[in-house]
Amino acid sequence: MKSVPSIPYTQLPDLTDEQRIERARSFRDDMATRRSCRMFADTPVPRKVIEQAILAAGTAPSGANHQPWHFAVVSSAELKRRIREEAEKEEAAFYSGKAGQEWLEALAPLGTDPDKGFLETAPWLIVVFGQRRGGIEPGDAKQNYYVIESVGIACGLLLAALHKAGLASLTHTPSPMGFLRDICNRPADEKPVMIVVAGLPAENAEVPEYATRKKPLDQISSWL
Repeated sequence: MKSVPSIPYTQLPDLTDEQRIERARSFRDDMATRRSCRMFADTPVPRKVIEQAILAAGTAPSGANHQPWHFAVVSSAELKRRIREEAEKEEAAFYSGKAGQEWLEALAPLGTDPDKGFLETAPWLIVVFGQRRGGIEPGDAKQNYYVIESVGIACGLLLAALHKAGLASLTHTPSPMGFLRDICNRPADEKPVMIVVAGLPAENAEVPEYATRKKPLDQISSWL
């Protein structure tokens, strides 16, 4: 590896193999309780919680360390209303046939429909954008690399951080999503990737049983 300014690698805890297995299992068990929530309470959640979750997302690896993401955090009732209105326009077209029969049949066990009331009820909407150009310094306009992959990893860490903070979350991806760029006042060269809805679950919140079914290890891995 070419010599560049460096610091020592992170000091990892000195664990036995059994302890490593247990830590991995414990994290898996914790994350297995995370559910996509569509029934939120309007209970306020401190901004500091969301800030720390976004900082955790910002530790994700990225192409050339350019960190090609932006998190537009929406709490304004007016902006949430506008986002819901625009999203429901797209969703109405989607469920009216734009999606195609096979896609609609795949969604049927989840019971989803064009009503996206959670976009107004939840206290926080985190609109995630991928940046085609940027860089690590303010004002940089360099080519970014592996943008979708990098943003996807960051979103995974964001969801994990929200869950660890005791919040419910949901990823919402109306298509197309260009209206989010306008509402959030983001540059034309940024691509909306998803809305992460965050807050506390409603008292009567439920999730479809189908959503709890996860593939076992032998279906999601191969050992060569």
